[in-house]
Amino acid sequence: MSTPPAAAEEPISAGELSARYDKFVVDLLGGIAYGELSGFERLSSDARYSPTLNDRAVLGKMAVAEFGHYEMVCGRLLAMGMDPELAMLPFQRMVDAFHERTRPGDWHESLMKAYVVDAITEDFYAAIAVRLDGETRGIIARVRTSPEQSALLEGLLRKMLAEDPRLSSRLALWGRRLVGEALTQVQRIGARHSFLVGLSPDGTQEEAASEVATILAQVTRGHSKRMSRLGLTA
Repeated sequence: MSTPPAAAEEPISAGELSARYDKFVVDLLGGIAYGELSGFERLSSDARYSPTLNDRAVLGKMAVAEFGHYEMVCGRLLAMGMDPELAMLPFQRMVDAFHERTRPGDWHESLMKAYVVDAITEDFYAAIAVRLDGETRGIIARVRTSPEQSALLEGLLRKMLAEDPRLSSRLALWGRRLVGEALTQVQRIGARHSFLVGLSPDGTQEEAASEVATILAQVTRGHSKRMSRLGLTA
């Protein structure tokens, strides 16, 4: 008995491609919004343990900026006709669990977490943004720690390490744990919500995974450079 020929795959319609992309953008912005909100809460809390008022002001200023980013992304979601809270809710549990797993043990680890996690997250979003529409790219480009604040944070870490060289090995180890957790978190959220397929809405999960692997390699290189600037091994 002959085997009947396999049915040709149904072509994906332009409407379906558009719907996939729109869902990707909403999920991406929902994840960013909740990340910024939780970042605001984390930095505000960590600022209380600052050894000096100047240090507290640095983290406080970063917390205010995070909340401003949150409001900006929510504004974009509203303009798209979406409820920001509904867009954020799917990411709440996973982001909160990440911060529980990476709870700093002291002020030094708090600074390192702000330095490592925020930069990795922002690099990841920036790498994705180049593949997106202009309006979404513009929003993501504005959700970044300012160069001035990044320089202040790096300066605090340099000063801290210079004053107590014994911190180097501990913070290098903490930095490696943070980058591992952050990269795993990105992959876990992408797999759970499948929103990374939106990078190539007419492609497959495998193709999306390949794109993500390329992006993660790029993000990892950026992290290694930042750690080298502190004199630490990534």
